[in-house]
Amino acid sequence: MSAVAWIAVGSLIAWVWLLLGQGFYWRTDQRLPRRGDPERWPSVAVVVPARDEAEMLPVSLPSLLVQDYPGDARIILVDDCSSDGTGLLARDLAARYGGLPLTVVTPGEPERGWTGKLWALRHGIAVARREKPDFLLLTDADIAHEPDSLRDLVAAAGSGSEGFDLVSQMARLRVESFWERLVVPAFVYFFGQLYPFRRVNRARSRTSAAAGGCVLLRSEAAERARIPDSIRQAVIDDVSLAREVRRAGGRIWLGLAERVDSVRPYPRLADLWRMVARSAYAQLRHNPLLLGGTVPGLLLVYAAPPATLVAGVLTGDGAAAWAGGAAWAVMTATYLPMLAYYRQSPWLGPLLPVTAVLYLLMTVDSAVRHYRGRGAAWKGRTYARPEAAPDR
Repeated sequence: MSAVAWIAVGSLIAWVWLLLGQGFYWRTDQRLPRRGDPERWPSVAVVVPARDEAEMLPVSLPSLLVQDYPGDARIILVDDCSSDGTGLLARDLAARYGGLPLTVVTPGEPERGWTGKLWALRHGIAVARREKPDFLLLTDADIAHEPDSLRDLVAAAGSGSEGFDLVSQMARLRVESFWERLVVPAFVYFFGQLYPFRRVNRARSRTSAAAGGCVLLRSEAAERARIPDSIRQAVIDDVSLAREVRRAGGRIWLGLAERVDSVRPYPRLADLWRMVARSAYAQLRHNPLLLGGTVPGLLLVYAAPPATLVAGVLTGDGAAAWAGGAAWAVMTATYLPMLAYYRQSPWLGPLLPVTAVLYLLMTVDSAVRHYRGRGAAWKGRTYARPEAAPDR
């Protein structure tokens, strides 16, 4: 066989393994467990870190204020040194909508060794612990919840030996612009490929992950895992949080949301590029060797199938065309469930190689930013040399 055919065969083998051997990551059936109502609804403190979120709060905060929750619940919004009146707006919204009691606090600038969001969470959790809540709901300022979201999360967590210490939902991201349709479903697809939800949800699994926009965390588990102090430098804080909870003996669950949505728009490619590049190299632990292996690996898995198919057709290499086409077909088939979850056309499926190459370029750019000292930049703060996760 030709070299092109061998590349195509290698890609096909990789896709057959991903299809069958990577925790069935392509399935989208991991949804919030349905349990009966508890005998006593536990108390919950909702902690919302917010930095310059005046644009998002009118959409997201009212959804928390009007939660239909039978137990005691309160909201703590941490105004993280905002310059756009975030804290004042939050108070105005609470006065207008009523509902759950709201407390707005300001922690000041982060101490050295802390990322901004985790510094804000530390302050919010400390305030919450004064009332000794049974659970903490950690949610972002751009996440909107349906009125029964908190009730469903707490019921899903359960109690006793069968209960979960961490329940997290991957909020449904916005897909309205062309670039959002092209990139966003693939973002969740790639996340699931790295952290297969079914594997995360197995007891005693070595795979741990969470989705930072919606994390219900049992207070006792947070204290055992020393959250957030144990992950204070983490850029990918949700995965690090889940890892620490599991290391401390906690049970975790992760799935796709049906009633929790991200309302933040990413209408341009540049917006999505910044979102991914902010933490992509942290995912590789800032390791140039891992980056060096990731580039050819992604090209083999995602770019090679259409490239070898075209090359095989043009040169009359039947083996290359057949293997490349088969690999592309398997790739597309694994992507279709995620497109269906996002209510997108299946015709976007064959474009996954294009999106994968974009993600590869974003990852390389993330590494370049890191070595130029710009690191993970977010809302006016730059973390030049952050840690992907704490070492132990």
